[in-house]
Amino acid sequence: MFIECSNLIAGNQPALNYGVAVADVDGDGQDEMIVAGYGGPNRVLKWGGAGLVDMAIPLLADAGHRAIGLACGDIDGDGREEIYILNSDGFSGPKQVSDRLLACFGDRWIDLFALPENFAVANRFAGRSIAVIDRAGTGRYGFVVANYGGPMRLFEMGGRGRIIDMADEVGLDAITGGRSLLVAPLLGERPDIFSGNEIGPNLFFRNQGDGTFVEMAEALGLSDGAQAARGVALVQGDGRFDIIQANWEGPHRLFQQQAGGGFADMAPLDLARPSRARTVIAADFDNDGYEEIFINNLGEPNRLFGWRDDRWLSIDIGDAALPGGFGTGAAVADLDGDGQLELLIAHGEQAPQPLSLFIGEPRGHHWLRIRPLTVAGAPARGALVRLWSGDRLQMRTLCGGSGYLCQMEPVAHFGLGRDTSVDRVEVRWPDGTVHRIDKPAICQTLIIPHPGR
Repeated sequence: MFIECSNLIAGNQPALNYGVAVADVDGDGQDEMIVAGYGGPNRVLKWGGAGLVDMAIPLLADAGHRAIGLACGDIDGDGREEIYILNSDGFSGPKQVSDRLLACFGDRWIDLFALPENFAVANRFAGRSIAVIDRAGTGRYGFVVANYGGPMRLFEMGGRGRIIDMADEVGLDAITGGRSLLVAPLLGERPDIFSGNEIGPNLFFRNQGDGTFVEMAEALGLSDGAQAARGVALVQGDGRFDIIQANWEGPHRLFQQQAGGGFADMAPLDLARPSRARTVIAADFDNDGYEEIFINNLGEPNRLFGWRDDRWLSIDIGDAALPGGFGTGAAVADLDGDGQLELLIAHGEQAPQPLSLFIGEPRGHHWLRIRPLTVAGAPARGALVRLWSGDRLQMRTLCGGSGYLCQMEPVAHFGLGRDTSVDRVEVRWPDGTVHRIDKPAICQTLIIPHPGR
C-alpha cells in the first residue's frame, strides 16, 4: 500500500516527536503539518513544490519545551485558526510548564495564555490529547483538553478577549486518565465528545442540543474500563459512524453503532489482536472508495486493514510497517494537491528518530475533496459531509481531533474508485445549516462557504 518518501522532508534529523496536526498556519490557503517536539523545537512543515520545509518561527518552534498534543481551531471567530500546544513535563497530575495557545494577528503571533488576563486560567495539569468543538453552533471553537490525573478543560473565548474554562458549566467536569479525544456528531446534529482513558472507563459526553453535555458511556456500551486506551478514530459503518479504539497491549475495539441504539464491539480477531498501539487513523489512502484503518505501533510493525468482501481484513502495508519505529503520532493530508493522501508518522519516546512520510501506491482512482468553512471563513471542523455516488453513501466529518495526540486535515476526503461522477454532496454544519451540491465535478477540492457568510 504505502511507498516511503521521507527524503522529501528537509532537515529531517532524529528527534523526539509526538503529536501531529494539520492546519493553514501561514494563511495562504494551503495546509501545513505541525509536529510537536519533546525537548526540541516544534516544526511546521510546508510543501514547497519539491518537498517539505520547516517554516516555524521561534514562538511556534518553542524550542526547549515538551510538546505532546496539538490541535487547531478558530476560538475567536476571526476566520483564522489558533494553535493549541499541550506541553507536559510529567506523566500525570500538576505540571510546571504552561500550554501555549497561539493566535496570529496580521503577521504577528502571540501566546494568549501568556497575557496577564489569561495567565491564571492556563492548564496546569499533565495532559495528552486536545480537540476542538463548536458545541453550540456559534462558529467559534473551544479547545477540549484531556488531562491525565486532572480535570478535563474546555477553553473558550469570553468577553474582551479573555480565555475562560467552561468545562464545569457545560458538564465536562471529569477527572480522567485521559489519552485520546474524538469530536463528532455521533448521536445527533450537534457534536458529541468521546474520551478514551487509561485509568478507569472511557467517557462519552452526549451533546444535549444546547451545547451542554451528559455522560453516558456505560449506557452506550463504550466504557471499556479494563483497557488502556490510546488512539481513536471514526470509521464509516452502515449509514452511521463507528468508533475504532486502539488499546495499549490490549484488544483493539471496533464499536459499531447498533440499529436499536448504543454500540457493540464487533472487531474481528485480527483487528482486535493486541499491540503497542499509539495513533489510529481511518482514511481512504488508495482512493478506492473505502476507508482503510492504520494502526501506528511503538517498537513493533504498524498494521493496516482494508474493507474487503464486506469485512475488515489485514492488508499489505508496504513501506509503512516500520518494525523498528517508536511511533508516537501520525496524521494525514493531501499536501501537494494531487488528490492522494500523504501519511506523516512521528517517532520518539524511547529514542530520537526522524519523521517518516508515505504516500499510497497510485492506482488511477478518482476522488473528491470537500472543505466547508465557517461563517467567518475558518475550517468548519466537526461539519458532517455526505456523498452519494450510484447506490453508495460515504460519510466524513472534518476532524476536530483524533488519532492519539493528533488532528487530521480539515477536509472531507472521498475516494471514488473507478466512478466518473458523483450524484450529490451534502454538508451539515455544527449549527444545523445544510447545503447541497448536485453533480459536482470530480478530482477537485471544493471549498464550501457557509450559506450565512
